[in-house]
Amino acid sequence: MKRIKAACITQTLHFMLKEDIAHDYAVKMVNEEVSKYKMKLDKSGTKYKILLESTQDDGSVIIEIKKQYNVSPVGDYLK
Repeated sequence: MKRIKAACITQTLHFMLKEDIAHDYAVKMVNEEVSKYKMKLDKSGTKYKILLESTQDDGSVIIEIKKQYNVSPVGDYLK
């Protein structure tokens, strides 16, 4: 019998600007989307660690994140 002792997933997310709206408004919408994503993780109780968050020249945001996989324990992955 096997059991998962610890599991995490690493993702690179690119929050891209919408092209059919004004640039300033698109940047604002991206920043709101990033904030909502983080709040959703917190609200759901998902354990995570942001490895890198960078704003690109066009205003889009790239996040590299390591987060809990389903409800598996995270072990030492997030230390």
